[in-house]
Amino acid sequence: MTRRAVLSGLVAGTLIAGVGAGAALSLAQEAPGGAAPAKPVIAKPVLARDYSIGTLAPEDTAAQQAAPDPAPPSASGDTPPAARPADPLKRPRYGGAILQAVDKVTAETLRFEARVGQPVRFKGLVVTVNTCETTAPDEDAPDSIAHLSVLSQPEGVTTAAARDAYHGWMYANAAAVHPFQHPVYDLWLIACKASPPVAPAAIP
Repeated sequence: MTRRAVLSGLVAGTLIAGVGAGAALSLAQEAPGGAAPAKPVIAKPVLARDYSIGTLAPEDTAAQQAAPDPAPPSASGDTPPAARPADPLKRPRYGGAILQAVDKVTAETLRFEARVGQPVRFKGLVVTVNTCETTAPDEDAPDSIAHLSVLSQPEGVTTAAARDAYHGWMYANAAAVHPFQHPVYDLWLIACKASPPVAPAAIP
């Protein structure tokens, strides 16, 4: 058999195989009863990992992990305790107070000093200073505060019973907080005053 005969046989076999495949494809696309041909199904690639909704890639999962909470302080005393706040400073107290009184009828005004615990009379008022103090240096608004007891008793009439006219605190810089109310007199605090030093007793 010559080479030309062998080549002719191979070409003929190839053509026959191609015709048979085309016929088979045509028969497969034809639907029974003349129906429309079915659409081809597109195959989806198979993934090695599931990346559907709710599933993150390994590198994304590492990025989304929250940082761990800090460890609580150990009971062995490694963490120093909080510093205790300093105690507030005490208010300085004085032995007397400077007061000012006004007679609303005669418009007479008098500024006087009253020692702590010693009653002082201004016309129909008997004023006793129970204590007088100023605000501490660590307080915001400096002020003088006094606790007073005031009796109302007509002047020169010792038999008349005295009645309470005021009992409470007075503020020098805020007289309207606890005002003294009387139909005839007015009274307010000016400042606290230190008591004069007591002279030492003479040695015989």
